Amino acid sequence: MQSTFTELGLDARLAAVLEKQRITTPTPIQALSLPAIAAGDSVYLHAETGSGKTLAYLLPLLSRIDPGQPGPQVLVLAPTHELAIQIQKQATDLVVGSGTAVKTLLLIGGTSLDRQLEKLKKKPHLLVGSPGRIQDLIRSGKLKPAHLRAVVLDEVDTLLGAESQETVLRILKSIPPARQLVFASATTQPACTETVRNIAPTCRLLEPEPEPVNPLIRHAFLVCEERDKPEVLRKLIHAAQPERALVFVHRHSTAEEVAAKLAHHHLQAADLHGAFHKEDRKRAMEDFRAGRTRILIASDLAARGIDIQGVSHVFNLDAPSQSKAYLHRTGRTGRAGVPGTAISILTVPETRLVRRYAQELGIRIAEVRLRNGQIQPAQPVEDA
Repeated sequence: MQSTFTELGLDARLAAVLEKQRITTPTPIQALSLPAIAAGDSVYLHAETGSGKTLAYLLPLLSRIDPGQPGPQVLVLAPTHELAIQIQKQATDLVVGSGTAVKTLLLIGGTSLDRQLEKLKKKPHLLVGSPGRIQDLIRSGKLKPAHLRAVVLDEVDTLLGAESQETVLRILKSIPPARQLVFASATTQPACTETVRNIAPTCRLLEPEPEPVNPLIRHAFLVCEERDKPEVLRKLIHAAQPERALVFVHRHSTAEEVAAKLAHHHLQAADLHGAFHKEDRKRAMEDFRAGRTRILIASDLAARGIDIQGVSHVFNLDAPSQSKAYLHRTGRTGRAGVPGTAISILTVPETRLVRRYAQELGIRIAEVRLRNGQIQPAQPVEDA
C-alpha cells in the first residue's frame, strides 16, 4: 500500500488540510478506498469503528466534485442526525481548509425546513442528510437528484434495516442508474449484504486485514447483583475520575434510572439513549464534547458512527452478547496513543461473556473490586 495521501492521488490542497490536522498517514481502509472511489467504482467499505471510514469516502468524492457545475453531485445518507451533523462538519472543514468552491448542506429533520429550502436554492454540491428529510425533499420536487454522481450510505446495515430500508430504496430509485454507490459500515449482516448485492451487483468489498486489538486499552469487569448496577457504576465513576466516560445500556428505562441516580449524587450525565428529540440529542453531544458533562449514556445504535475524542473510560452497564460488539464499544477509548479503560459491570451469570470476549478477541480481562473507594484488581480471567 502507498504510504502517503499524495501518493494515493489525493488533491494536494486536501492533503495539506489533513497535514494541519496532523493526519499524515492513511489508515488501511483509506489506502484501499481512495484510488477505487476516485476511479468511480462502487464499493463497500467494511472496517472497524475509528478506522477513518468517513475520510475514506469524503476525500476522493470531494476531489471528484466540479465546483463549476451548480447543484447536487454527491449525497451522503446517515441513519442518525448526530452522525449526519458529524459528517457534514468534517466535509465543511475539508472544503474551507482547502479553499475550494465546493458548497455543502446538511438536510435533516427537526430543523427549519424553510431555511434548508433557501440554502438549496444556492445549489450546493454535497448534501448530507437523513433518509426521511431527503425523501420528502425529492417527493416535493425541491431536491432534484438528476445530476447526482455518487451516493454514500454510511452505516449501511442500519440504513437498510427494517426501519428505513423502504425509504432508502425509494431514494436510490429516484437517482440516475449510472450513479456511483459507496456503502460503509463497521459491521456486516447477511441480509444487508444480500440487499447491497441486489442494489449494486458490481460493488467491490474493500476490507483491510484485521488489526490487532488496541493494546492501550485495559479491560476489566466487576460482579454484582443486577439491582445494584447503577450504584456500582456511580462508585466506579467516583473512584476512576474519568476525563470523559461512555456508559452503554440496552434500554431507555435503564438510561433514565442511571441518569437520575448519578444526578442525585451531583454527577451530571448526558442521556443520548433517552433523548427522543433532535435538540435534546444535539445538546447532549455538545455538552459531552465541550466537557460540560463528563458522562454520556448511550445505546449501541445511538452511538453508532459517532467519533468522540478524549474518552478515557467505557463502562458496559448492560453487557453486549457478541464479542465484536464489545470490541466496537471499547474501541471508543484508547485512541490517539492515549491509554483507556473498559469496565463491564456483570451479574454472576453474565461472567460467561468475559471468557467469550477473552477467547475470541485474544485479550486479558481482569476482575476488579471496589474497596475503600478504590478499584482494586483480582485474579485475571485466562485466555483460552
